Amino acid sequence: MQPAGQRQPVTTDVGGRRFSLVSPVTALVIGGVTLALAIADVPLAALAHQSLNASGGSVPVWFSAAFAIVGLVVAWRKPRNPIGWILLGIAAFGTLSQDGSYYAVADYRLRQGSLPFGWVAMLAQLCWAPAITLGGLAFLLFPDGSLPSPRWRWVLWIYLTWAALFTGGALALTIGAAAGHDIHVGAGGDLLILDHPASSEAWWGVVSNVFPPWLIVTLLAALTRQVLSYRHSSAARRQQLKWLLSGSAIGGVCIIVTFQLSDSSSGIVRMLGAITLVGGLALPLSMGVAILKYRLYDIDRIISRTLAYAILTALLVAVYAGLVLLATQVPAITSPVAVAAATLAAAALFNPLRRRVQRAVDRRFNRARFDADATAAAFAARLKGAVDLNTVRDDLTHVVQNALEPAHISVWVSQRE
Repeated sequence: MQPAGQRQPVTTDVGGRRFSLVSPVTALVIGGVTLALAIADVPLAALAHQSLNASGGSVPVWFSAAFAIVGLVVAWRKPRNPIGWILLGIAAFGTLSQDGSYYAVADYRLRQGSLPFGWVAMLAQLCWAPAITLGGLAFLLFPDGSLPSPRWRWVLWIYLTWAALFTGGALALTIGAAAGHDIHVGAGGDLLILDHPASSEAWWGVVSNVFPPWLIVTLLAALTRQVLSYRHSSAARRQQLKWLLSGSAIGGVCIIVTFQLSDSSSGIVRMLGAITLVGGLALPLSMGVAILKYRLYDIDRIISRTLAYAILTALLVAVYAGLVLLATQVPAITSPVAVAAATLAAAALFNPLRRRVQRAVDRRFNRARFDADATAAAFAARLKGAVDLNTVRDDLTHVVQNALEPAHISVWVSQRE
């Protein structure tokens, strides 16, 4: 008998043999298809005279590849967990959308619709909609692929209903434009009628205006639920939640900054935006680490280091800017001298500030490490005056027990004549 609540594997019969559809082999197949789609971006980007770094308003190709790698590893190691398959789906749909965007630009903007199967590219370009939908599901079902309680089913169904209306509406308008041979695309390969619906498509304007806020509300509700469940969770689950919340914070900030910088007319600013997008990879990576429980308990150290260096950077930038501004107000000091003096001052302050900031952050956000360091330092001070070997051994056992809390301690002392 199958235990209650345990998922049944999805199987199919082929030639009298049973194959599981939820298996590492299936994950490998989906990963291979996604890789092929990503490789196809290279000639398609050249055909559209666009950069591989971004296809119009889409994310870069390598961003989707990161989701594919994490999703493949999670689905391979834990095929029963839907999160791995969701991440794979995000990567596959995102890459297919990029392919469609490149081809749509090459066909409808550069060659006036003379290339074959342009309408197929327009349908493929719409795959960004299911990719966004899967992103919301990943938050709702984290970390084991199930809802926290039956009360969340109505949230899931409303979310899926709006997602279906959003995706279905975009698909209907695209099919109508293709059937009427009235396809006009933007610089990113997107159908212009979706961005600027006419009077007959006013219903689409309502759907497209409601779904993004509902997506944000759903994500915030899912994150809030994770935060509220933190106090009543086990130690391992708390570390998983720390990974999710930290990755969401870093990834969300980096993605928002990237979209703000991508609208700049300066090429350097847009390049900085692309570099900032690398931080968005913290989201899939944190999910993968949390689900696989790989180096799960390192999150406290990562958080403390991230906060410490962020605070340190802000302080040094403020000191540098303040010294430059103050020095340039003195008529006897030239600007190069002021800049050099501010640079030397910031360099001299780096190590003292780093130690003080790191200690303050560890005291607040990584208390175990702070207490362990303090315990080890006190033991080192006592060790200087210790002469009895049995006393040192007992003290060492006590320090290790308090600092590391191991399940078992053994002390081996070499006896020499």
